[in-house]
Amino acid sequence: MSVSFTFADGTLHNSKMIKAITLLLTLAFTMICTAQTTRQESAHDSIDILDKIHNRHPASLPQAPDPADIARLRTKHLWRATAETAGMNIGLWAFDRYVQKGHYAYISWNTIKENFRHGFEWDNDHLGTNMFAHPYNGSIFFNAGRSNGYNFWASELFAIGGSAMWEMFMECEYPSTNDIIATPIGGAAIGEVLYRTSDLILNDRTTGEERFGRELAAFVVNPMRGVTRLITGDMWRHRSTSGRMFGIPPIYVEIGLGGRILAFHDDQSASTSGGTAEVYIEYGDRYAHTCKAPYDYFSFYLQLNAIKKQPLLSRVEIIGRLLSCEVVDKSKLKVSAGLYQHFDYFDSDTIVRHEMSVDPLRPCAVPYKLGTPASVGGGLMFQSTPTPGIRLDGVLHANGVLLAGILTDFYRDYNRDYNWGSGFSIKAGLNLRLPKTRWAFSIANQVYRLYTWQGYDRNADWSLTPSGKPVNVQGDSSKATFNHFEAVVRYRLFNHLHVSAGVDFYRRFTHYDDIDAYIPEIQCHVHGLGIKSNQVGVHLMFTYKI
Repeated sequence: MSVSFTFADGTLHNSKMIKAITLLLTLAFTMICTAQTTRQESAHDSIDILDKIHNRHPASLPQAPDPADIARLRTKHLWRATAETAGMNIGLWAFDRYVQKGHYAYISWNTIKENFRHGFEWDNDHLGTNMFAHPYNGSIFFNAGRSNGYNFWASELFAIGGSAMWEMFMECEYPSTNDIIATPIGGAAIGEVLYRTSDLILNDRTTGEERFGRELAAFVVNPMRGVTRLITGDMWRHRSTSGRMFGIPPIYVEIGLGGRILAFHDDQSASTSGGTAEVYIEYGDRYAHTCKAPYDYFSFYLQLNAIKKQPLLSRVEIIGRLLSCEVVDKSKLKVSAGLYQHFDYFDSDTIVRHEMSVDPLRPCAVPYKLGTPASVGGGLMFQSTPTPGIRLDGVLHANGVLLAGILTDFYRDYNRDYNWGSGFSIKAGLNLRLPKTRWAFSIANQVYRLYTWQGYDRNADWSLTPSGKPVNVQGDSSKATFNHFEAVVRYRLFNHLHVSAGVDFYRRFTHYDDIDAYIPEIQCHVHGLGIKSNQVGVHLMFTYKI
């Protein structure tokens, strides 16, 4: 259930989400600062390394980790990791109980026994709480293990354990089915990105103001690693090595600022506009010959809005490679196949307030909401250089989605306006670069097909439930499709500064299996109702590429 703060009026305070957004922004900017520093540190390295990363123009030249650092950082500390995981939960509970006085924090042995007796159920928190804030909490549990010598897979056990402890012991609300899935799995994706980012920031060779700045930035990006370094004294210990677990891999960073216009595709008079910001980070070598270490390569995308009536955080995407091998390695063609973890989050709000209508075919005023914190699948990445003047980069992913949430037009309970479900997704993208000119073009499309298999009986008598509404349900019995298509054209103004213009099309279509509707056009009733909502976005941005 929710670990956000609830006030007397019943509104939800999303301070956790704001903190997470701040951390992710810090992630991007500290990577940039680190990249600038490591570029100077690596000046003696051979420029031939650039050929191995296939002309990606990284922010820094790669450096291998020191074997002494690897051996030290792989030493496991079980009890310290366990204590940090439990301490995180106890500290959060104490704050909720004694400072926020949240109703759910008044626990006792009786509430614990009731949690075990009743078991898990689907909760009704905000999409942002369940699909982003809770996975961020999971990343803290995950990094309790990661910062104490455990690898990616073993650290996932700490994320599971921390989530289970909170659900079963630390709340007087029933444990949440969706949280026990989203928190550890989504937490691993966010957690590994934050861990590797903090690894880039830290440098145990530095002293003075630079050392203080690095330690502070690493603490903000990865609080649990900061706590561990504080406990062990590594925070101020000077070494002859950098103290980095992964050295300096190839890093590619983009930051964009500009304006964005959003409109309902079917009603162009309903539009809004404002500022927008984007951060894109690519970490590691796309085409490493073999890869068995999770997240040796990942991409991270963050989109923020400063638009009236729209959420601040509108999109987050993480694609982390779990394992891969290069299947084609030729001078003009490279192809890599692998297994990838995906974390996707899309959020929007009403552009204009529609008047209430009795027309059941009218779509929800919110165009789309989507979160997939638990998704994994196979992927192909390729690069083709048919001529010196043309370069193509492409990706294709097919994923199974264990848990997702997608906007619904009907189900409403507490802060929930989405259905839980599972399904699959397909993602494809193609970038065309013209190295001898200043132009570049890209298109991408991703489609999600999600099924809500545990719908509720609309004809049942729910008057005896506390809220008068169905409880412990995934939502409406439905099949939903969400499609996002984007196209961008870029022009290089100077060495690192680019201007870009792009368009996004968002389409949500949901078929409700158990709703009867009268269709005036054909003058008859039909069983099963399909509702769609479309939104288009246009943006113009200045992008700084490092």
